[in-house]
Amino acid sequence: MMRVLLRCKIHRVTVTQTELHYEGSCAVDEALLEAAGLREYERVDVYNINTGQRFSTYIVTAPRGSGTICVMGAAARLANVGDRLIVAAYASLDERELAGFKPRVVLVDERNRVLEVKSASAGLPRA
Repeated sequence: MMRVLLRCKIHRVTVTQTELHYEGSCAVDEALLEAAGLREYERVDVYNINTGQRFSTYIVTAPRGSGTICVMGAAARLANVGDRLIVAAYASLDERELAGFKPRVVLVDERNRVLEVKSASAGLPRA
């Protein structure tokens, strides 16, 4: 049996821009992607702390150190500049992989810069 667990999340990033007329995705500063262990085009769930809206999309890379969090396409209607988001990815694990598994949690400052990376599991290299 496979179980779906939180693999990683970037906690409380601030939306820096939105772009409605784009094919759809969420641009995230490359440094944040690296800290979380996320890859470009990976599916993520996004939770808007300000509004309670939730949506799924995929990640595209924004320039390293820019602090960019840009919600694009139709999802741009679900977030405003200044909103706080949680960006989360999940993984399917079998029973053998569950022992000792801990998700990676990236905490950020007010400019979307990495403050701390918590609980990297043995299966995920630390950035």
